[in-house]
Amino acid sequence: MGRPQGDRESDRLKYALVTLAVPLYNSTFTYSYDENEYPSVLYKRVGVNFNHRKMTGFVISVSDERPEGDYEIKSIIKVIDSEEVINAELVHLSRDMSYLYKNSMGQCLSLMVPNAKRDSDAAPFFEEGDFSPIERLSEDQERVIREYHEKRREGKTLFFLHGVTGSGKSEVYLRLAEETIKDGGQVLYMVPEITLSEQLSRSVSARFKSRVQILHSSLTPAQRLKSARLVKRGDVDIVIGARSAIFAPFKNLKLIIMDEEHESSYKSSSSPRYHARQLAQLRSRYNDAPLIMGSATPSFESYRLMREGRIETLSLPRRIGKGAFPEIRIVNTLGQKGNISRILRDEISLELEKKRGVILFLNRRGYSNSVMCNSCGEVIRCPNCSVSLTYHKAGGRLKCHSCGFSIPLPSVCPSCHSHDLISSGFGTERIEEELRSLYPFAVIKRLDGDSVQDDRKYISQVLSEFEKGNVDILLGTQMIAKGLNFPNATLVGVINADQGIFLPDFRANERTFELLQQVSGRVGRYRDDGRVIIQTSQISNPAIRAVELNDPDSFYHGEMEERRRMGYPPYSRLVNIRIRSRREDRAAGAAEAVEDFLQPYFSNHEGIEMYPATSALIEMLNGYYRYHVLIISSDDEFAYTLKVLELLRSSFHIPSQTQMEIDTDPVDML
Repeated sequence: MGRPQGDRESDRLKYALVTLAVPLYNSTFTYSYDENEYPSVLYKRVGVNFNHRKMTGFVISVSDERPEGDYEIKSIIKVIDSEEVINAELVHLSRDMSYLYKNSMGQCLSLMVPNAKRDSDAAPFFEEGDFSPIERLSEDQERVIREYHEKRREGKTLFFLHGVTGSGKSEVYLRLAEETIKDGGQVLYMVPEITLSEQLSRSVSARFKSRVQILHSSLTPAQRLKSARLVKRGDVDIVIGARSAIFAPFKNLKLIIMDEEHESSYKSSSSPRYHARQLAQLRSRYNDAPLIMGSATPSFESYRLMREGRIETLSLPRRIGKGAFPEIRIVNTLGQKGNISRILRDEISLELEKKRGVILFLNRRGYSNSVMCNSCGEVIRCPNCSVSLTYHKAGGRLKCHSCGFSIPLPSVCPSCHSHDLISSGFGTERIEEELRSLYPFAVIKRLDGDSVQDDRKYISQVLSEFEKGNVDILLGTQMIAKGLNFPNATLVGVINADQGIFLPDFRANERTFELLQQVSGRVGRYRDDGRVIIQTSQISNPAIRAVELNDPDSFYHGEMEERRRMGYPPYSRLVNIRIRSRREDRAAGAAEAVEDFLQPYFSNHEGIEMYPATSALIEMLNGYYRYHVLIISSDDEFAYTLKVLELLRSSFHIPSQTQMEIDTDPVDML
């Protein structure tokens, strides 16, 4: 005797736990689906109704049993994907991210899968390579690989390849990657900039028979989804990418490489504010896959772990071949007339006569920093941000580098209507103008956010032309400072090393040292006649002195002792709670309410200090007033801090028209 029709229908009814990208403490909800209609939904995206609107969510588990509770369970509207787009590891990662960075699981998972409606029909983005591997390793490189294998046999998984610029770190990475792939594993190779992934891909693709994927934010969502599926199927051996590549859904991840580990671009500047270095450590643990971080200038967090033996240190202290650390010369700009010193001008002329390449670095784009009225002293500021507008002469406009606001350069002062407007400071646009006047026959190319405008082909073309010797002077911002190799370049000039030194940030000297050391590494990699000229008014600054003397150890030692004395990272952990609103009184009031909520938990708790609610250094940004509450916690008390912040997320009700963001381990306080 058959069962009633209703029973057969209930047998087909299954239940899916769906997580949504909503800023709620709990972002997972149960939905039903018919197994006959949708035989497989796990780890796929689905369309659902939530709070009277249609949303896309991720199925993170399925069950035959209806959950307990007398409430209506809505049905899944549709299943978007034909195959899985996430896996169990990424679900695990999203849970850990949610707790550490204080965002919902759904918000974390939404970072991992691009919002593409369907697969792309575009060809895979493999790039042909024309570089072959180095036939013979240096003694240091061979020693490092031996030491790595010895430590792996001991079960070690965390490594730091501490090598000076030009010491051959990349070849060590690639040799270890080849070994991993030969054993059937997949490799994640992370770099901090898209520019670096482009250059690296040329050398890597040839070595790995084009089973290479380049992942970065410039790809379309459909392209990223197609790449992710190839990785998940195991059709890709090595993934090269910037920060977001940490979310690639590997089938058999067995090695993670993080080059230029110190770079702040590994930290997300928007919510969820994750750090790829921390996630790399998590994925290393999940997969028992070694993580090799590397840099000539380790972050202070990694430096401490190396000193304490919690990361295995692999050292490359010498440059390979004929490479030698360049001669460093400091030029005092106090009392100097003009933006390019006589010493630097003469050195550029000498290099041009010898048909050699010159790299000039200035980490500020535009023509001048600000425009001021010489009559009333008014500085023309952005109406959306509490910063001055930068003058861009090429378009005759004033631009905000924070929100993108732009206006034509006014002819009169907006306040007093005086015609006496003057510009102050200088950027790459003005330096380019001066260079063209000084060296009218030189081929000069500028690479910065204005000249490039996200055109990767233009970047590659300019870098290639400079490498071939068809460009005499390469002027640029941070995008030319790191990771790039130019055998023809023998002179680097730093136009203004003072930028960043005076910021009210305990990391100011660290960033200055990193940047100058990395810039200096662009020459002397293949020869022994490289020279670096650094223009600065702060000739006795510890960071600048350490670069001049090529003495990083003394800088790290002195700066670390100062951090220990002050209780700053890496000897503590920071959490910055940011509150913003279009009304200043709402932002200030909400920040004070957050402080009042947390006060009972932190006021008498040893090892934790909470600073009073205050306005951010850039008080207004993108039309929002910004306040923050800063928490400094000792390592031992950080777990308690995270628990209290879970209470804040679950119990504190943020006022209307106000937003709160929790930034764990912030890299800047702006």
